[in-house]
Amino acid sequence: MSASTAELERISEHRLNLDELLDALLADGLIEQSAVQKLQRWRSEKDLHPLVVIANQKLTSCQPPQPLLNLETLTEWLAQHVGLPYRHIDPLEVDMVKTGNVISYAYAYRYRILPLEVSPTRITFATAEPYLQEWIDDLRKLLRKDIQRVIANPLDINRYLMEFYGLTRSVVGAQSQGGQTERGILNFEQLWELGKTTELGAEDKPVIQIVDWLLQYAFEQRASDIHLEPRRERGFIRFRIDGVLHKVYELPPSVMTAVTSRIKILGRMDVADKRRPQDGRVKTRTPGGREVELRLSTMPTAFGEKC
Repeated sequence: MSASTAELERISEHRLNLDELLDALLADGLIEQSAVQKLQRWRSEKDLHPLVVIANQKLTSCQPPQPLLNLETLTEWLAQHVGLPYRHIDPLEVDMVKTGNVISYAYAYRYRILPLEVSPTRITFATAEPYLQEWIDDLRKLLRKDIQRVIANPLDINRYLMEFYGLTRSVVGAQSQGGQTERGILNFEQLWELGKTTELGAEDKPVIQIVDWLLQYAFEQRASDIHLEPRRERGFIRFRIDGVLHKVYELPPSVMTAVTSRIKILGRMDVADKRRPQDGRVKTRTPGGREVELRLSTMPTAFGEKC
């Protein structure tokens, strides 16, 4: 059972609530009445998306082959129910430079929408709130492009809102400082922990935030190599994953220089020497707490040091 586009347009603007999702799951034969009664005590929960509340109960579907109703399964069901495409967010497929400049973080957070793709004629947004639609006309008029919606995991949307916009803010902050963030960093530990920046507006220096994100993201994607490649206009960050290089992000030249300098500091290399290749090592911890050692190397090029 799914809602047509016309039916969606007739539904009043509102955020999803637990009762309507439970009724829909019951009508589709995915859960039993006893599960509805058990879950109704969570109806006052306002901090969690109702899909998350249901997924946390670890219910199994009443329909064969009776899969676990985890968050991803429920998100796919919601997409089918409201007649919108489902999308699993793969950050490697998102051009964060383009999408980070489409709308402000405050606006994206207000409606819990995440820009995923930008083309000359269309922008694709991920949402977990299909009945909130007032932003669609606003952005269509403001951006003068067609707006496409896809349904995505609400926790992924929240996470990548923080990460994508946090990275964009750090890059802007580093660029406004002229990339001179290595100045004054005299005392440091060779062993540092990742994943402590959990909020936008953290007081850490912008370039330290960029390096923190870069390494944490590389671990999560199981990258074997990280490449920082300076160019005349923009620098590229690439990850090697399963033998294939993926472009992850672009940085202004001044920020790329500052990021390379920060990494050289952590690897106890000579920051001032930019004319000869250097090697270094640094110990770090993955987001899961496992200690690893990274081997670092730099190579001078016409546009700066390749790392």
